[in-house]
Amino acid sequence: MSEPLRIAMWSGPRNISTAMMRAWENREDCAVSDEPLYAHYLADTGLDHPGRDEVIADGETDWRKVVDALTGPAPGDAPVWYQKHMTHHLLPHIDHGWIGGLRNVLLIRDPREVVASYVKSRAEIAADDIGLRQQVELYEELAAGGEAPPVIDSGDFLRAPEAHLRGLCDWLGIDFSERMLRWPKGPRRSDGIWAPHWYAHVRESTGFEAPGPRAIELSEAAQAVVDACQPHYARLHALRLRVA
Repeated sequence: MSEPLRIAMWSGPRNISTAMMRAWENREDCAVSDEPLYAHYLADTGLDHPGRDEVIADGETDWRKVVDALTGPAPGDAPVWYQKHMTHHLLPHIDHGWIGGLRNVLLIRDPREVVASYVKSRAEIAADDIGLRQQVELYEELAAGGEAPPVIDSGDFLRAPEAHLRGLCDWLGIDFSERMLRWPKGPRRSDGIWAPHWYAHVRESTGFEAPGPRAIELSEAAQAVVDACQPHYARLHALRLRVA
């Protein structure tokens, strides 16, 4: 059997990463995996996230075993395997040798929007919690290895989801499917056990929603996180995929 097309979408939290996972899972040829390094991340860092003990008990805490699974057969032997990752889950001790064997994509979002959403579920936040610094490092590492990953800005994407998905499918060498634009409402068996804490909105969704204006008010500490992340966002935003 031929190797699956393994797509690694590297995002930060409070982006459209779960909606993107819905889009890919709705294809007839695609399996998905939801943040497979999360249990290791929580077990190693000791951070107190919502549902922490459940996540650790339910997941694999040995990153090497996670990598072995991610580079092995796809679930159900699917020809396309979409892996939803958070870049901050790539802790410094995790070897990156396996990442170059995936088709990697970066998904970014304005840190002001990210932080405003994040603090609704978890009051404490640090700059490294939203993964933009790590996304820049991963981009530079992959570019130096010969294949710079496409960078998708969620704000741009939500204004033209079909055009972005078509462009991404072209880059991956697979056909675009109209099924990626609409999906059934509700939970999925593929959702991480943390879904009740983070996925309320996406579980009510049936497709991508265009962004609208909204007022954002942040504490001084939250704004400091935004300020620390803004240069990393600007670096990647300048490299973003542009579609007609």
